[in-house]
Amino acid sequence: MLEPTMSRDGVFDGAWWPRSDHVLAELPDLITALGAHLGRIIRVGLDMSAWDGVPRSIMANGLMVRINWFTGSDATISITRGFQDHFLLLVVPPLTDPGTASSAMAGAAATGNHTPAAELLMPS
Repeated sequence: MLEPTMSRDGVFDGAWWPRSDHVLAELPDLITALGAHLGRIIRVGLDMSAWDGVPRSIMANGLMVRINWFTGSDATISITRGFQDHFLLLVVPPLTDPGTASSAMAGAAATGNHTPAAELLMPS
Protein backbone atom coordinates (compact mmCIF):
# COMPACT_ATOMS: atom_id res chain seq x y z
CA MET A 1 0.00 0.00 0.00
CA LEU A 2 1.54 3.33 -1.06
CA GLU A 3 0.83 6.87 0.11
CA PRO A 4 -1.54 8.04 -2.66
CA THR A 5 -0.06 11.48 -3.42
CA MET A 6 3.60 10.37 -3.25
CA SER A 7 4.22 13.73 -1.54
CA ARG A 8 7.04 12.22 0.56
CA ASP A 9 5.98 14.39 3.52
CA GLY A 10 5.59 11.62 6.10
CA VAL A 11 7.83 9.14 7.86
CA PHE A 12 6.67 6.33 5.56
CA ASP A 13 5.88 6.19 1.87
CA GLY A 14 3.62 3.19 2.39
CA ALA A 15 3.51 -0.27 3.91
CA TRP A 16 4.09 -3.91 3.02
CA TRP A 17 2.61 -7.00 4.65
CA PRO A 18 4.61 -10.04 3.45
CA ARG A 19 3.16 -13.53 3.86
CA SER A 20 6.36 -14.95 5.40
CA ASP A 21 9.86 -14.00 6.56
CA HIS A 22 11.46 -15.79 3.59
CA VAL A 23 12.99 -12.89 1.66
CA LEU A 24 13.67 -14.93 -1.49
CA ALA A 25 9.97 -15.82 -1.72
CA GLU A 26 8.58 -12.39 -0.81
CA LEU A 27 10.89 -9.72 -2.18
CA PRO A 28 10.65 -10.37 -5.96
CA ASP A 29 6.88 -9.76 -5.96
CA LEU A 30 7.31 -6.54 -3.94
CA ILE A 31 10.00 -5.26 -6.29
CA THR A 32 7.87 -6.09 -9.34
CA ALA A 33 4.77 -4.39 -7.89
CA LEU A 34 6.69 -1.29 -6.79
CA GLY A 35 8.51 -1.11 -10.12
CA ALA A 36 5.14 -0.77 -11.86
CA HIS A 37 4.37 2.32 -9.73
CA LEU A 38 7.77 3.84 -9.00
CA GLY A 39 9.98 2.83 -11.89
CA ARG A 40 13.09 0.66 -11.81
CA ILE A 41 14.11 -0.45 -8.32
CA ILE A 42 17.90 -0.77 -8.03
CA ARG A 43 18.40 -1.43 -4.32
CA VAL A 44 16.54 -2.69 -1.27
CA GLY A 45 17.68 -2.13 2.30
CA LEU A 46 16.40 -4.34 5.08
CA ASP A 47 17.20 -5.56 8.56
CA MET A 48 18.71 -8.99 7.95
CA SER A 49 17.78 -10.19 11.46
CA ALA A 50 14.08 -10.02 10.52
CA TRP A 51 14.43 -12.26 7.45
CA ASP A 52 15.60 -15.79 6.65
CA GLY A 53 18.52 -16.21 4.24
CA VAL A 54 19.15 -12.66 3.05
CA PRO A 55 21.29 -12.65 -0.13
CA ARG A 56 23.41 -9.75 -1.45
CA SER A 57 21.24 -9.47 -4.56
CA ILE A 58 18.07 -10.90 -6.03
CA MET A 59 16.56 -11.27 -9.49
CA ALA A 60 13.21 -9.54 -9.81
CA ASN A 61 11.29 -8.57 -12.91
CA GLY A 62 14.22 -9.73 -15.03
CA LEU A 63 16.69 -7.38 -13.30
CA MET A 64 19.35 -7.83 -10.64
CA VAL A 65 18.55 -5.79 -7.51
CA ARG A 66 21.15 -5.24 -4.78
CA ILE A 67 20.23 -5.86 -1.16
CA ASN A 68 21.82 -3.77 1.60
CA TRP A 69 21.69 -5.00 5.16
CA PHE A 70 21.21 -2.95 8.28
CA THR A 71 20.22 -3.73 11.86
CA GLY A 72 17.85 -2.31 14.39
CA SER A 73 14.76 -1.62 12.30
CA ASP A 74 12.99 -4.85 11.43
CA ALA A 75 9.75 -2.92 10.85
CA THR A 76 11.05 -1.02 7.81
CA ILE A 77 12.36 -1.63 4.32
CA SER A 78 14.12 0.95 2.15
CA ILE A 79 13.55 0.97 -1.61
CA THR A 80 15.89 2.89 -3.92
CA ARG A 81 15.13 3.85 -7.48
CA GLY A 82 17.46 5.86 -9.66
CA PHE A 83 20.33 7.60 -7.92
CA GLN A 84 19.71 8.06 -4.18
CA ASP A 85 15.91 8.29 -4.47
CA HIS A 86 14.74 6.39 -1.38
CA PHE A 87 11.30 5.24 -0.29
CA LEU A 88 10.69 3.92 3.22
CA LEU A 89 7.98 1.32 3.80
CA LEU A 90 6.60 0.01 7.07
CA VAL A 91 6.91 -3.80 7.17
CA VAL A 92 3.99 -5.47 8.92
CA PRO A 93 5.16 -8.82 10.38
CA PRO A 94 3.66 -11.82 8.55
CA LEU A 95 1.67 -13.22 11.49
CA THR A 96 0.08 -9.91 12.48
CA ASP A 97 -3.66 -9.94 13.16
CA PRO A 98 -5.48 -8.73 10.02
CA GLY A 99 -7.18 -5.83 11.83
CA THR A 100 -3.90 -4.57 13.26
CA ALA A 101 -2.18 -5.05 9.89
CA SER A 102 -4.86 -3.12 8.05
CA SER A 103 -4.75 -0.25 10.55
CA ALA A 104 -0.93 -0.13 10.48
CA MET A 105 -0.81 -0.10 6.69
CA ALA A 106 -3.43 2.62 6.43
CA GLY A 107 -1.52 4.73 8.97
CA ALA A 108 1.79 4.30 7.16
CA ALA A 109 0.20 5.14 3.80
CA ALA A 110 -1.60 8.23 5.12
CA THR A 111 -0.42 11.52 3.64
CA GLY A 112 1.88 13.32 6.09
CA ASN A 113 2.14 10.35 8.47
CA HIS A 114 4.45 10.88 11.44
CA THR A 115 3.61 7.90 13.64
CA PRO A 116 6.58 5.67 14.54
CA ALA A 117 6.59 2.04 13.35
CA ALA A 118 6.24 0.58 16.85
CA GLU A 119 3.12 2.65 17.50
CA LEU A 120 1.57 1.80 14.12
CA LEU A 121 2.09 -1.92 14.79
CA MET A 122 0.51 -1.93 18.27
CA PRO A 123 -2.62 -4.08 18.42
CA SER A 124 -5.77 -1.98 18.59
